Amino acid sequence: MPKCSFSGKDIPPGTGIMFVKKDGKVLWFLNSKCEKNFLKLKRKPRNVRWTAEARAQKKADQAAAKRAAEEKKGTATTKKPAKK
Repeated sequence: MPKCSFSGKDIPPGTGIMFVKKDGKVLWFLNSKCEKNFLKLKRKPRNVRWTAEARAQKKADQAAAKRAAEEKKGTATTKKPAKK
């Protein structure tokens, strides 16, 4: 099952749009919404909130912000050395 080149979602068999670029690269799209965002509007998936790539980026950003806040606050969780 191919994945959408824009949204990152699985494409069910018998559906979707296959776009072949001049250089031979094949792009799969779940629907026309994904196709238009990628080809016509030239949007990057990481900048569009409803895509899998944007969700992953947001999750990573939140984790980094949490770590930075803990380090600044001085409550960062660190492992204590084991007693011998």
